[in-house]
Amino acid sequence: MSHEASYLMITVDKSHIITIGERLYEQSIELIRELVNNAYDADATRVDVNVTEKEVVVADNGEGMDIEGLTQYFNVGSDEKLKTPISPLYKRNRIGQFGIGKFASLAAASRFEVVTQKGDFAAKVVFDKARWIEEGSSWKIPLTILGRDHSKGSGTTVRLVDLKRTFKPEDVMQRIAEGVPIRARDFSVYVNGYRVNPKTLTGNRIPVIHGTKCGIIHGEIVILPAYRASKDDMGIEIKVKGVTVRRELFEMASWGKAATRIRGEINADFLPLTSDRSGFVEDSPEYKSFLKAMGKTIADVQRAYNQLTSERENRRVSRAVKEALRRVHNSLVLNPEFSPFGVVPLSEEGMRGVGETGVETPGRKEEPNGIKIEDVEEEISSHLNEADSTSKASVEKPIKEKKPSLRIATPNAVVKRLKFGDAGVTCCLDHLGEDGPECMTEGTIIYINRDHPLYKREAKKREAHILNIARLITQEISLMKDPKNPREAYNRQSKLLRDAFQDGNDKPTKPIKNKS
Repeated sequence: MSHEASYLMITVDKSHIITIGERLYEQSIELIRELVNNAYDADATRVDVNVTEKEVVVADNGEGMDIEGLTQYFNVGSDEKLKTPISPLYKRNRIGQFGIGKFASLAAASRFEVVTQKGDFAAKVVFDKARWIEEGSSWKIPLTILGRDHSKGSGTTVRLVDLKRTFKPEDVMQRIAEGVPIRARDFSVYVNGYRVNPKTLTGNRIPVIHGTKCGIIHGEIVILPAYRASKDDMGIEIKVKGVTVRRELFEMASWGKAATRIRGEINADFLPLTSDRSGFVEDSPEYKSFLKAMGKTIADVQRAYNQLTSERENRRVSRAVKEALRRVHNSLVLNPEFSPFGVVPLSEEGMRGVGETGVETPGRKEEPNGIKIEDVEEEISSHLNEADSTSKASVEKPIKEKKPSLRIATPNAVVKRLKFGDAGVTCCLDHLGEDGPECMTEGTIIYINRDHPLYKREAKKREAHILNIARLITQEISLMKDPKNPREAYNRQSKLLRDAFQDGNDKPTKPIKNKS
């Protein structure tokens, strides 16, 4: 028995090469993105994409290819870009890796042409899918040497003809905006004459930058305004070398409607990609490091979102309280005998009434009848007007009682004051817990619990919200008048509340001035 060495011939079926190229880019629109990225890798500063029903043309002003470059370009599975990952002129991080992207063109066209020029060399290569397969074992592709076109510089033009499908220019622009590093300096892409610009998002911007042991993570996350919330394109774009690989929701998948307001771009060039560049190698240490850093980022985004939501909710509550107080004020003007602060001060327009005598003090414009609703931003405390030790007249001034200090439980409390001359009530809407009282009063401060189940139910609709706040305010004001007689207080509240919401009570009614 002979033990001489023998050999097996390994061959690759041409159809498999084409199939791999087609399946790498199941959405054939990806092939246009791939051609533009090839131009980026070739140090092009401008790429023009022209899309018609009959053909797609991608032309760039990059470095072009000579005979060696063309050979390398059609070398299946070339690792040239892995060996030279940085472009020579603009020092760009090259995007291509596997050297099979050009066959993706066959997913949408049965033939593509490459015309290139570099220095004094110019050539045209035609790749016809059917003809190439018919030639069996021959791997040769027709090459035509052209005369140099002195009106043009270096560059490459790829023309896809005999299209199997048509492309919408707007779809091409969108895919290029996502899948091409168009934010790079000295690089622009035009589709049918219109420049492709990066997407701009309006809203609250959160810059992101993390240093990990595997590399730098940087980008920006935007919380869109509520009216811009949408389920379309939800999530954060994860980019590698300026190209969106996929969108991620991270922990935001459990946020419900809140997730529809979050968008952004995160760059992490160190992430290893799957062979089709549609995902990441998720069991790699790089990806695990990335997820850990993004966990911190998403927590920051959630805090920022909650703060914005609180501010928006506070504005809504503030408007409701102001309207409720306005109506209560109007009702007290109609029913001055129900006021726990004495007779409502009266004045002419532009003047302010003081005390029960109706003495007018010029110089300050107030709301009608000397009643004013004020915003209170910080803790409210009224101190005694201490006498000036050097003033002889200070001993003659009456000492005012110290007013209670406002105790705010949370920084999101909404506080407003309804003034009757120098008197009035302070309304504080705060989070006191679901088990806390619906409302309570300390001195002239009325606390309303925003966590109370009834408050939360009534707060869903504007009119019900205003009515409920007015109900609680009139309840406490009525009890201030005569706390020992709750039945009378209830009757006073009923009258105040009815008059606050009666038809035509949009403007205060000026009562007859007390001349006694």
